[in-house]
Amino acid sequence: MKKLILTALLTACATTTSATAATLVFGGNGEPISLESGNITDGISILVQRQIYDTLIDFKNGTTDLTPGLATSWSSNANATAWTFKLRPGVKFHDGTAMNADAVVFNLRRWWDKADPYGFRDQGRTFEIVGDLLGGYKGDPTAVIKDIVKVDNMTVRVDLNKSSSVLPNVLASGYFGIASPAAIRKDGAKYGTPASKAIGTGPFIFQSWRTGDRVVLTPNKTYWGEKAKVDELVIRNIKDASQRLNELKAGTIDFANDLTPDSLKSVQADKNLVAVKRPSFNVGFVSMNNKNEYLKNDKVRQALSMAINKKAIVDAFWNGLAVSNASFLPPVLAWANSSKVPADYKFDPAAAKKMLADAGYPNGISIDLWYMPVSRPYFPNPKPIAEAIAADLSAIGVKVTLKTEDWAKYLVDRNAEPGFDMYMIGWTGDYGDPDNFYGAYYGANGSSDINWNPPEVQKLLEQGRAATTQAAKAKVYAQLHELTYNAAYRVPIAHSQPLAAARSYVKGWVPSPLGSEAFNTITIPGKK
Repeated sequence: MKKLILTALLTACATTTSATAATLVFGGNGEPISLESGNITDGISILVQRQIYDTLIDFKNGTTDLTPGLATSWSSNANATAWTFKLRPGVKFHDGTAMNADAVVFNLRRWWDKADPYGFRDQGRTFEIVGDLLGGYKGDPTAVIKDIVKVDNMTVRVDLNKSSSVLPNVLASGYFGIASPAAIRKDGAKYGTPASKAIGTGPFIFQSWRTGDRVVLTPNKTYWGEKAKVDELVIRNIKDASQRLNELKAGTIDFANDLTPDSLKSVQADKNLVAVKRPSFNVGFVSMNNKNEYLKNDKVRQALSMAINKKAIVDAFWNGLAVSNASFLPPVLAWANSSKVPADYKFDPAAAKKMLADAGYPNGISIDLWYMPVSRPYFPNPKPIAEAIAADLSAIGVKVTLKTEDWAKYLVDRNAEPGFDMYMIGWTGDYGDPDNFYGAYYGANGSSDINWNPPEVQKLLEQGRAATTQAAKAKVYAQLHELTYNAAYRVPIAHSQPLAAARSYVKGWVPSPLGSEAFNTITIPGKK
């Protein structure tokens, strides 16, 4: 069996001078929801945007360690309630306009301030991720940000309502690319759609977005950082994982993410392909809605959590590329788990059935279970995984109706009234801190899908963000682990090690644990 070639070997083979000019084709697992920075939550939108935009702060290749981006330095006051960012001089947007403090303030304010005229809230913009990761919007009692200030032409200060040691990490995440204010003013509410041009300062320049098919980009030849080494980058929309693999084998695409785990042997057996395991930094889970008449009952949720044979599901669908445990956090953040929480949820159908009866439902209940229509790193085969969960629940008398819908609508409807009873969703981390996982799905603005938001959770989240050492954070997040485990509104199913692959001539690809990375490091010297 061919030995798995690790990312480090791909990197070692990269060159910066001998690349053959060609088109680099990536097989994406779907279509972007939007190319408007700040207004996305999905992985494929982030991946495309990472090519077009730069963030204030970036991550070192293949890690969650911070490195300068559009800001060359950043610092806080003594209690981390104000962060100052010194901007990189001489950077221009793809439309030739200057990247400066005015541009950065323009972007941050349109995301954060619901009254900003360029936020286009009246035309459907929500900037949901700002609420999820930053506690809320301007004037909200839970909001982290208090004000955004231009200090001088190349300096921006972000004032906070409460201490936050993780603000630089948040602003480094792929949601928050800095876009051209001139382009947004010009295109208005069309900005970020196929009818507009996405304009950033990143290594690639947007050329076209053919709906349902592909996004085409070309190198930014005046890029301030490492310049792209191909003539063109095409990101194709290939929702089906088996089709991505077939096209990879045929050579119609050069590399792809999110192949199904059972594809590993097939990739390893093909001398023209290289298998790449992306570092594990995610969680796939099932969420339960407190507004549902059954799921508001603690015993019902506990019964359902005991009825799902998580280990069997992981063994069946991840081919050894995932683990199951009782933590919302990926294994690399296990230092923040509580020793008082069991290693995993107990699988005990008999006890679950009795608990359901004790809750007042000896004849069972009926529940809708929604599953995503696209593969994701944390759920590579959503429908059969949903079917397995439904089968486990039916064994204790729960009648499950499986439902799905278009991915963009799915993401909206889970938070809209009346919401989903139960649904599958997941999260690939955006930065290396427990705050990113707990804050995104238990924060004041991240829990609208489950309608459970007790004040003690918000208090612990604030304490975690304010903590400056790992030991101090561990004490806080251990309490959050216990509280959320006992509540059982979100039941983690798997932490996966996503499988990716490339044609053997692809060099210099450094997959990030965060799920997306810029492709300006890639060369394809042997492509014909």
